[in-house]
Amino acid sequence: MKISVAMAYYNGGMYIEEQMDTILTQLGEQDEVIVSVDGASDGSKPLLLKMAEEDKRIHVIKGPGKGVVKNFENAIRHCSGEIIYLSDQDDIWKPDKVKKVNEAFLNPKVKAVLHDAQIVDECGNPTGAEGLFANRGSRKGILKNLVKNSYVGCCMAFRRELIPVICPIPKEMYMHDYWIGTAAEYMGEVCFIKEPLIDYRRHSSNVTQMTHGSMSFMIKKRIDIVRCLGLLKRRVKEAGEEIEKVNG
Repeated sequence: MKISVAMAYYNGGMYIEEQMDTILTQLGEQDEVIVSVDGASDGSKPLLLKMAEEDKRIHVIKGPGKGVVKNFENAIRHCSGEIIYLSDQDDIWKPDKVKKVNEAFLNPKVKAVLHDAQIVDECGNPTGAEGLFANRGSRKGILKNLVKNSYVGCCMAFRRELIPVICPIPKEMYMHDYWIGTAAEYMGEVCFIKEPLIDYRRHSSNVTQMTHGSMSFMIKKRIDIVRCLGLLKRRVKEAGEEIEKVNG
């Protein structure tokens, strides 16, 4: 199976070389890393271009400049692999991540895979904090994940067949990872691997925070998500009907 890694990039020069090294060592010659760049005002653009020149599996593309969700969507749209891994720009992949995630996809019913993550500090040292699964009470379930989202993008991979269903991501959808995970649940099964397969780096520039916003914001966000789920169900139904036509 050809693998694509979709990375949303924004001023990640401090950590990108270490992250990219841990990714590329696990990929085959036919695989690819799509880096959608929303900004490189930290002076990292030459570094990205140099990395892409030295390893043809890296493809640097211009981001839409509309925030992290649309930046990930842009990267996903440019992926050509059968299995698409989402990646942040600053984490560290464990050496056996791809092997263990790909093994889960041997079950054809599995549409997405989610694994746990160890929390580390800016220097990559374990903090001793509980992992993401424990922090979020991670498990499948549409209602459960509406209340508290388990689907953390940097810990996710999904099948290419989800792309026509998840794209475009509605502007009201705050969380691309929740959107993708829910689509996978509607279309099949999600496999949860309890082993931490990345080091999840926590620092002041993280986009994803471990704490919640105000109560009013959380309520508004959930209302918007519920509205989006109706659209997602229609897309899943249409995709199923299209598959039935193709199969006769």
